[in-house]
Amino acid sequence: MASRAASSVFLLLATTFAAGASAATFNIRNNCGYTVWPAGIPVGGGVQLNTGQGWTVYVPPGTSGRFWGRTGCSFNGGSGHCDSGDCAGALSCSVSGQTPATLAEYTIGANGAQDFYDISLVDGFNQPMDFSCSTGVNLHCPGAGCRDAYLYPTDDTKTHACASNSNYQVTFCASSMHTWWNDA
Repeated sequence: MASRAASSVFLLLATTFAAGASAATFNIRNNCGYTVWPAGIPVGGGVQLNTGQGWTVYVPPGTSGRFWGRTGCSFNGGSGHCDSGDCAGALSCSVSGQTPATLAEYTIGANGAQDFYDISLVDGFNQPMDFSCSTGVNLHCPGAGCRDAYLYPTDDTKTHACASNSNYQVTFCASSMHTWWNDA
């Protein structure tokens, strides 16, 4: 007969495995010549990415949110300030970043439903961004006014669908329209 502790550990591991199996994987990469502190809601952030570094985030199904890059940051413990994209001085964000901020927005479908994603400049532009889905369209936004991004709140033609259980790439300062899953 298994102990109560062993049963609890097994249940925890089984639940974690099942949740991870359907989570969307977001790979966030900094190709800028400067440090970027990516943030996101509801997933937080608090990661410093120097040039060439990446961060992997698992987003559960049924979640809508956004990622953005913060620059010019200085933190002491869990608080500080960023020159762009600051989220109330927090290292790990629980509110949206201060404008202007280039946004990678997403909705991860639940129970096998499609995912949706877009780049938004409705809150302004603070740095170049590419946002792509492993089974969808690659969005490229090298500057303010880019054609692949929402430019005003009622612009409803910029959201793209992606198959459920897809992988995503958010790249700050991408130099070309390539995707990480095609790099070898």
